Amino acid sequence: MSVPLLEAENVTMRFGGVAAVQDVNLKLEEVELRCLIGPNGAGKSTFFKILTGQLRPTEGVVRFRGQDITGAHPHVIARLGVGIKTQVPNVFNGLTVREGIGIAAGRKKSLRHARQIVDETMELLQLSPIADRMVGQLAHGQRQWVEIATVLAQEPDLILLDEPAAGMTHEEVLRTAELIREINKKQALVVVEHDMQFIRMIAKTVTVFNRGKILIENQVEAVLADPGVRDVYLGKQAH
Repeated sequence: MSVPLLEAENVTMRFGGVAAVQDVNLKLEEVELRCLIGPNGAGKSTFFKILTGQLRPTEGVVRFRGQDITGAHPHVIARLGVGIKTQVPNVFNGLTVREGIGIAAGRKKSLRHARQIVDETMELLQLSPIADRMVGQLAHGQRQWVEIATVLAQEPDLILLDEPAAGMTHEEVLRTAELIREINKKQALVVVEHDMQFIRMIAKTVTVFNRGKILIENQVEAVLADPGVRDVYLGKQAH
């Protein structure tokens, strides 16, 4: 049996007497793409924060390639090869696109290698035309892509994305979906998202949260056709 890239075992998170996440088990293999969905308050965002080290679970264990990372600081988790993009863009407004990506690439690499990574990353995300623009002057969608670029530039084996399509135009959503499919050729991703159109574009396996527990985990077509999922979450969007 191969060791999963990421594994959550019996993870529970209580706030007072309320269990926001309850006895959740999840395994992610190398270069797998997994989408986490569910209605507001279902527990998916809390679970994401546990995976990224923002929260220490009340019970349970999180492992990355077999190593216990339960409650480890986000920078420790990042050093192991996990790239994290939160919902709110976390970028350097006072730097150019090239400089911001360069700082991320230079954390582990030599200057020469870092420059190569910056060029390759900007080409992949089609950011070269705005390479010398200040990040603070960019539109929301562009800022989201710059942050994804800074995560990619650190060459992680696993990327955790929290609602990457939030606030984007339809055209930006299409491009972001294409980008995620491209990234997934080499790297594993966990994507927390509630935009069902976006999920349809990118998803293979979907894990559905409801009331802190996993309701169903299956291929995207089976999940979208499941009556229970429609009842708790999709509603008319599924038709």
